[in-house]
Amino acid sequence: MYNKLCDVLIKEEEDIFKPASAEDIKQRDAERLKVIFNRLKKEGKLQSDGSYDFDGNVDLFLKLKSIKDLDIKFDRVSGYFNCSRNELTSLVGAPKEVDGDFYCYKNKLTSLVGAPKEVGSFNCSNNKLTSLEGAPEKVNDWFDCSYNKLTSLEGAPEKVNDWFDCSNNKLTSLDGSPEKVDEDFYCSRNELTSLEGAPKEVGGNFYCSHNKVQFTEEDVRKVCDVKGKIHV
Repeated sequence: MYNKLCDVLIKEEEDIFKPASAEDIKQRDAERLKVIFNRLKKEGKLQSDGSYDFDGNVDLFLKLKSIKDLDIKFDRVSGYFNCSRNELTSLVGAPKEVDGDFYCYKNKLTSLVGAPKEVGSFNCSNNKLTSLEGAPEKVNDWFDCSYNKLTSLEGAPEKVNDWFDCSNNKLTSLDGSPEKVDEDFYCSRNELTSLEGAPKEVGGNFYCSHNKVQFTEEDVRKVCDVKGKIHV
């Protein structure tokens, strides 16, 4: 009797501490997502096109591997919108308008199509982007597209009211850079052989170290009016 009881307890303990299978995780995430999206639909204001308006912030920082796309169509969010640290491959369904900041970092995005046209800050770092096509046209604060696979900055906003970070990519050119960056500009750790296409004006510091060419301060001054320090 004692041995049988021990066997039962050991089996229960093994079940408790047994790592969850991929299928278990997927099912758990799906159930959690269903609850979250149903709650959002109740809290949001339904529009005629099936999208939802939200007063305040929308935070989908969930770390869920099962989120490949947004299972709800957003229209306007009056606060910030955060869908970071999931496995999104697309921004289809993202808000058309965000009054605050927009965060979509650490996903598996290959495109920014679907992003809002105007935001406060914009963070799309740590994805799989090769282009900035679809990025916001107006950014009222900072813009971070570092740690992607960008080969071009085409699609970047024309002006950024704070800092702009495109470091740790595969850029060979700065063509497509914002015309003006009010604070610091980061393009270090790329594959740049030229600084042509750099912003015409940078209000803070300019960082361009660890590229294929060791640039000089003179190289930077030739293409950009830098108000702060130059780090080569």
